Amino acid sequence: MSLAPPSYCFVAFPPCTKDGLVVVGKNSARPRDEVQEIVYFAAATHDVGCKTECTYISIDQVSKTNAVALSRPSWVWGAEMGANEHGVFITSGALSTKEPASETEALLGMDLVRLHKTFQDKVLGLERGSTAKEALDVIVSLLEEHGQGGNYYEDGSSCHAFQTAYLIVDRKEAWLLETIGKYWAAEKITEGMKCICNQLSLTTKIDAEHPELRSFAESQGWWTANTEFNFSQVFSQAEHHSDCCPVRESLGKQDGNITVQTMIDILRDKDNGICVDSESFLTTASMVSVLPQNLSSPCIHFFTGTPDPSRSVFKPFIFVDDVKLVPKVQSPSFGNDDPVKKIPRFQEKPDRRHDLYKAHEWAGSVTEDDQEKSQNLRRTMLDLERQGLEAMESIITSSEIFNPSEVEDLFYDCVDTEIKFFK
Repeated sequence: MSLAPPSYCFVAFPPCTKDGLVVVGKNSARPRDEVQEIVYFAAATHDVGCKTECTYISIDQVSKTNAVALSRPSWVWGAEMGANEHGVFITSGALSTKEPASETEALLGMDLVRLHKTFQDKVLGLERGSTAKEALDVIVSLLEEHGQGGNYYEDGSSCHAFQTAYLIVDRKEAWLLETIGKYWAAEKITEGMKCICNQLSLTTKIDAEHPELRSFAESQGWWTANTEFNFSQVFSQAEHHSDCCPVRESLGKQDGNITVQTMIDILRDKDNGICVDSESFLTTASMVSVLPQNLSSPCIHFFTGTPDPSRSVFKPFIFVDDVKLVPKVQSPSFGNDDPVKKIPRFQEKPDRRHDLYKAHEWAGSVTEDDQEKSQNLRRTMLDLERQGLEAMESIITSSEIFNPSEVEDLFYDCVDTEIKFFK
């Protein structure tokens, strides 16, 4: 059975955070050569009866979808992490459990990040929901209807299938959802901190669950009804489960003062393995979202779009009606010729690098043997990032009414400036 690389995700609520903010951070650990792109899809209306073509299967489309910004492996329809225009953040993480994941192609966990639910329609994750609880409801209904399964990696030689965990966050609350096939359990979080990392985290505090979850566990001989139901103990592979979370330890030291910068610093931590850099896996993209509980302040999302946060820039994105698209962080499209769409799948790997990825890669190669040049570039990048963080803090803390027209080009300009610095 494949083991998932440690992709850390964590959320902090007031009073642990500074200025009454909800702050979320995520490192996406994936195969070293995989490219992640940043994509934006505007809110849209759709014809009755049309289909949504996900990574492996098609499902019914809904009449209206939300605007979304996603960080995703460029061969996937869904996303590793992202946010929508209503301030909902969702990320997924692969899980290895006692119950083997299905290799049969269905919805990937990453597809469900992008999908969601409205009061009228079934939808998937971010495109279709305006609160964390709505997103949870949609994901579990789609699990029941379509199942989850298929290869999590762009690999034609073998199939790597996993169960999935989700962290779903809005301005008021978060839901940790962990799935075992169609079965699931969820915990509601409204204060303190929560960290997840590719292993089951739910224990005895379960606020919602599949109606047949416990009978399924009992049928497998993993639990008896006269004992306490501890989700992690019931479904974890004992040899791979650990309660140690270096993120939790780092956040605990900042109690009451957690900021966006705190999250970024933790995501860059290689000494404790939070920033993955191994022979097979790498942190291929990172994201931090700040969700003010004050509804008059905009939510701000920081994307890298490049591997290794220790040498990447976190660039701010804000949802506004006329946001400028950024082709330089979007991978080439291969349409129906994409090896993902052809059966058998993944028989070749096309060059999916986007312009920012190429510039980042080039900068890494020219500074690899030049320590001084490397340090100078890093200082320049951190200064660029600091300017962005300060500007975003002023927007959140300002008493003036937010003017959306001032940030329409925000993410575009940050990417453009970063590429120029690399050159």
